[in-house]
Amino acid sequence: MKLILAIIRPARLESVKEALSEVGVTGLTVLDAQGAGRQRGHVEIYRGREYTVNLLRKIELQIAVEDDLLEPAIEAIIKAARSGEDGAIGDGKLFVLEMPEVVRIRTGERGPAAL
Repeated sequence: MKLILAIIRPARLESVKEALSEVGVTGLTVLDAQGAGRQRGHVEIYRGREYTVNLLRKIELQIAVEDDLLEPAIEAIIKAARSGEDGAIGDGKLFVLEMPEVVRIRTGERGPAAL
């Protein structure tokens, strides 16, 4: 089992959820996040003064999948989260972590059955 952490643009959330559903991923957790990468933030004007916003709003998805769904899920996220054909700085990142154990609290099921 694997845990995919996906950091994406907020505007791409619905398309990523639809793409994951199409490949058979049924559950995910969505968190609001802020971060900085190559985008480096931007300058905003508020009440006549300039402010540099270093942390940009992002969405973090936490997706637990069985090993056989890992590659289809990654491809679905990349395709749905990418801006245009070649993508753009700020489209996001994916992190894949080993997940040695999962336990469903309600039933006590363990392993892939708990997903």
